[in-house]
Amino acid sequence: MKKIFLVLLIFGLGGCINDIEIEQPITEIKKELVIQNPVGIKLETAFVTTEVAMNVKVDITQQVTIKIFDISNRVVSKETMNVTAGDNILKVYTTALPSSAYRIALFDIKGNQIGITDFNKI
Repeated sequence: MKKIFLVLLIFGLGGCINDIEIEQPITEIKKELVIQNPVGIKLETAFVTTEVAMNVKVDITQQVTIKIFDISNRVVSKETMNVTAGDNILKVYTTALPSSAYRIALFDIKGNQIGITDFNKI
């Protein structure tokens, strides 16, 4: 019984890796998320607790990669997704991140940086 419990504990802890979820449920654009340039990335607020809305704006429908970097410039989260031309309102869940300063960047399929912004997880 102890062996089974130990195995379940190990697998349970292995599932606690810092996965940051990004989803697209929001369709309206708040004034805090408006991007004037043809491409870019903008967070609703620079101070984040568990989640934050983000606008990813691109000029053509394409696949993009969103990376979150920690203060030492290491990638702590990376997600690739398809976005449509124009504004794409996403929700970023940050509960798995420890409190610190972060940088979130947007890259096109060729690896070119489209936009970058900073936020603080409090």
